[in-house]
Amino acid sequence: MADTSDTRTPAQIEADIKRRREVLAETLDEIGVRVHPKTIVGDAKAKVVSNIDHTLGRAYVGVNKAVTDVKAQFVDEDGAPRLERVIPVALVAVGLVGLLALGARRRKG
Repeated sequence: MADTSDTRTPAQIEADIKRRREVLAETLDEIGVRVHPKTIVGDAKAKVVSNIDHTLGRAYVGVNKAVTDVKAQFVDEDGAPRLERVIPVALVAVGLVGLLALGARRRKG
């Protein structure tokens, strides 16, 4: 059989009970805060913001890589423009702007 004798004094037992009650009260307070609707909403908002930040960070890296790749197509290693690629793109851009201007003018008239 197990020894069930307690060598603590009644004052020690009361002190242990008081300590346990304080720990339980803290635990219940913490649970109350965690399950409070404002806390739950705040945690959900923080999680959404974190996910958005992560997504935006990944998008920024992707866009930055794309810009770097495009820049490499139009600039050589020394930083000078590659005219054999810049001039045709500029001509196409001017042509598109001209077509859009003509189309807008025809609609008005």
